[in-house]
Amino acid sequence: MSILSRRGRLAIAAVVDIAVHAVDGPVSAKALAARHNLPPRHLEPLLQALVRSGILRGLRGPRGGYDVARDRAKISCGDIVRTAVGSGIDEVDTLSPLMEAIIVPAMAEAERDYFARLDRISVAELCAKTQEALEAIPGLLEPA
Repeated sequence: MSILSRRGRLAIAAVVDIAVHAVDGPVSAKALAARHNLPPRHLEPLLQALVRSGILRGLRGPRGGYDVARDRAKISCGDIVRTAVGSGIDEVDTLSPLMEAIIVPAMAEAERDYFARLDRISVAELCAKTQEALEAIPGLLEPA
């Protein structure tokens, strides 16, 4: 079981894929979706959230698509996951004493540790690993 949601994993994969493929121009949502075996409309809300947060840049038009908006070394997996799925505990009007005194503080500490680790993994690092994998596994980023 992964504690990182499917949406969080997909967001990281999308940003790394775009960073690797956008060397000759923006990456279309259609091409990205094909490489990840998803319908293009499935990715659009996620990609738009990443644009609004300043991680990706969206370019309109017939040759439009997405590119990374800033230096890959300065985008962390934590940034991406926070954008994709949010963080923090859902607010509830009334918490039980056990939840308020014990559970919420313990989970908040675990979440801080989790995001601190994600913040140490950059898109540049994952792009380098992707390039190494592409040499070892031809077709790794081709549509299935």
